Amino acid sequence: MTAITSEIERFNRLSATWWNSEGPMRPLHVVNALRLGHVIDQIAQHLGRPATDALGGLRILDVGCGGGLLSEPLARLGAQVVGVDASPGNVAAARLHAASEGVAVDYRLGEPTQALAPGETFDVVLALEVVEHVSDVPAFVDTVAGSVAPGGLLIASTIDRTWKSFVFAIVGAEYVLRVLPRGTHQWNRFVRPAELAAAVARSGLAQRDLRGMRYLPLLHRASWCRDTRVNYIATYAHAATTGVPPGTPESQLRSTTGTAP
Repeated sequence: MTAITSEIERFNRLSATWWNSEGPMRPLHVVNALRLGHVIDQIAQHLGRPATDALGGLRILDVGCGGGLLSEPLARLGAQVVGVDASPGNVAAARLHAASEGVAVDYRLGEPTQALAPGETFDVVLALEVVEHVSDVPAFVDTVAGSVAPGGLLIASTIDRTWKSFVFAIVGAEYVLRVLPRGTHQWNRFVRPAELAAAVARSGLAQRDLRGMRYLPLLHRASWCRDTRVNYIATYAHAATTGVPPGTPESQLRSTTGTAP
C-alpha cells in the first residue's frame, strides 16, 4: 500500500471544497486549465491527431483524480475516463459532481492496485500532483507505468526537492500567503525529475517532454517555464516511440526532449 493514511484523512476533510473555485482548491482550478491544454497537446503530438479531436475514443486513467477537476473535462472531450483515488471523500465528491453535470466518468475508490482489474491498460495514464503524496514512489510508479498500453503515454506532475521548492511551495504558499492549507506538502516527499525518470524507465518508458510550471499566488496565474526546481510536468512514452534509451541521464533528456520557452 503506497497511500498514506494521514494524507487520505486530510483530503477527506477537504473533499467538499473541490469544486469551489474561490476556496482552498483555487490554485488547482487555475493550474488545471493550463494542464488540460498541455495534456491535449501531448496526446495530439504523440498520436498525430488534431488538437481539436485528440481524445475521441481514448481510454484515460486519472490516478489521484481528487474531485474530478481534470477527469470531467477529459470525458467531455470524448475520452473514456477512469478516475482512481484512495480518499472516499474525494471519490464521493467527484461522483456527485459528475452526476449533477451529466458527465460519464468511471470513478473508483482505492489505490490503482485495488481499483484496476489485472492487466487493465490505458492509452494515457495521468498522475498529476499525486507522486508527492505516496509513501513508496518506485512501487507507485511501477503500478501506474505498468498500466500504460503499448504506444501509450504517461504524464506526471509533481514538485522538485530543492531549496527553492521549500521556500516557495511550503513556506510561501502554506505559511506566508496561505494559498494552500498548512501541511499540504512534506518537503522530503518531493521527487527530483531524474528520480522520477529513473523510476519510470524500469517499465520501459522514456521521457519525451519536461517543463517547469510557474504559479503566481497573488495574481492566481500559472504558466509554463524552463525552471523545473519547483513544479514540473513530464511526459513519458515507450522508448521505441521516443528514440531515447531508457535510463538516459536528465542532462541528456533536457537536450533531446521538448521544454517550455
